[in-house]
Amino acid sequence: MPETSGIHHLGLSVHDLEQTTAFFVRGLGWEEVGKDLEYPRTAVSDGICRLTLWQVDRQGPMTPFDRRANVGLHHLALGISSEEKLQHVAVKVAAWPGVKIEFMPELLSGGPRKHMMFVEPGGLRIELIWPVT
Repeated sequence: MPETSGIHHLGLSVHDLEQTTAFFVRGLGWEEVGKDLEYPRTAVSDGICRLTLWQVDRQGPMTPFDRRANVGLHHLALGISSEEKLQHVAVKVAAWPGVKIEFMPELLSGGPRKHMMFVEPGGLRIELIWPVT
């Protein structure tokens, strides 16, 4: 029997807190549910998943994340409810300023699941996946 009960929230460090918060809120339709300008950080939620976004200190050198060299987060995978919704969100994400598309929706492991990968303007690598539930 597990001693824990799922992820309460995921804390992520970002290059530009304002850009990343705007991407989640205006780009993906999430809600900003918390803010602390002293730290600084914001919290965003889609009603199921909660992320805490932390501003890195930009006064010194920053090291961009390298999924092949850094221990820790490889990517954040967010579920999409239908294939049509995945296509719609993919077009919206691809048009968002500063987003770098790794690949647009494609079959995952021969299908029928589909997914896409991109990096949002603050440097987080994100997967959108339609899992065919």
